[in-house]
Amino acid sequence: MVEQTGAVECEREDGAYDPDRVRSRRLLFVFGLVGLLAVSACVATFFGSVGPIGPGTPYKLSFSDAIDAILGTGDSTDVTIFWNVRIPRVLLAGLVGGALACAGTAMQAVFRNSMADPFIIGVSSGAALGASLAGLLGLTAAMGIFVAPSMAFVFAMATVLLVYKMGTVKGRVYVDTLLLSGVAVASFLGALVSFTIYFAREEYHQLIPWLLGTLMNASWTPVLIVTVPILAGVVTVALFGRDLNALLLGEETAHNLGSNPEMLKKLMLVIAALMTAGAVAFTGIIGFVGLIVPHITRLLVGADHRILVPAATLTGAIFLIWADTIARTIIPGQDLPVGVITALCGGPFFLYLLRRSKMGGGSL
Repeated sequence: MVEQTGAVECEREDGAYDPDRVRSRRLLFVFGLVGLLAVSACVATFFGSVGPIGPGTPYKLSFSDAIDAILGTGDSTDVTIFWNVRIPRVLLAGLVGGALACAGTAMQAVFRNSMADPFIIGVSSGAALGASLAGLLGLTAAMGIFVAPSMAFVFAMATVLLVYKMGTVKGRVYVDTLLLSGVAVASFLGALVSFTIYFAREEYHQLIPWLLGTLMNASWTPVLIVTVPILAGVVTVALFGRDLNALLLGEETAHNLGSNPEMLKKLMLVIAALMTAGAVAFTGIIGFVGLIVPHITRLLVGADHRILVPAATLTGAIFLIWADTIARTIIPGQDLPVGVITALCGGPFFLYLLRRSKMGGGSL
């Protein structure tokens, strides 16, 4: 049978399937994404109200001035803008986008459902409750700006642990129960978040950007904090690509092929939760990245997770870099939450998936 590569089928001249050619094309696609990510990061760094590309308010730099600022030899104000604001923001966008896409790919494999995303086990609701409590109790003002991200991370991981316990019976993870538990816990925590927002009143406006997902508070500190766990998580998921392929065939088949489905599900849940909680702790809830990016990438490179995981990670990084670039420049003088842009992209795509499922008569 001829394997689908996402867009084309690779055959030899005699009509036989050529696995080496398929593998070469997929690897070439991944290397192309690496180059596209580098170009995207460079262009996004130059793009803005202070820079050679984009709106010229309050003033616009030439390319030579921007390069001098990046090299540290330009005007001190420009150097500060690029090195303390623009570059950390682009790097954080790439890291968070890659983390959410990688976690979404892992979750879709564990649940064997292309509609799964990193927030399906309650990470976002737990993080939102932690951040909102920090604001309600006045901890952010009393103890510093990193209290809210810390509480968001702790509450997110506590929520994942609770959902995991509810979805596990005698050491065995039941994905259907896990899914239903995640929905129930997320709904309950959402009600608690609404409760805290009601009592926060005038402090609510400080929480809005975080709930919508924003990178406007990016700095080198969160970049340095999340880099190692995110990269370690991506590498771990990629190393288990073959086992994720086997898991898609069913747990019994995966076991017969030499994999340990229970261990794999637990590991992927932990890794995905850690990456997602670390990302949303600093940027808030950026939706749809972990849903649409793995699905689109799967259509392009196929379902082989040995290629899909790195490809989806790179695509997620590229996607969020450009989404944030649009968010901070589409309205001159305004910095929109990047979650608004990803939702505008993800909402229609979600409806497309539903329509495609109905037309094809299959499951999502």
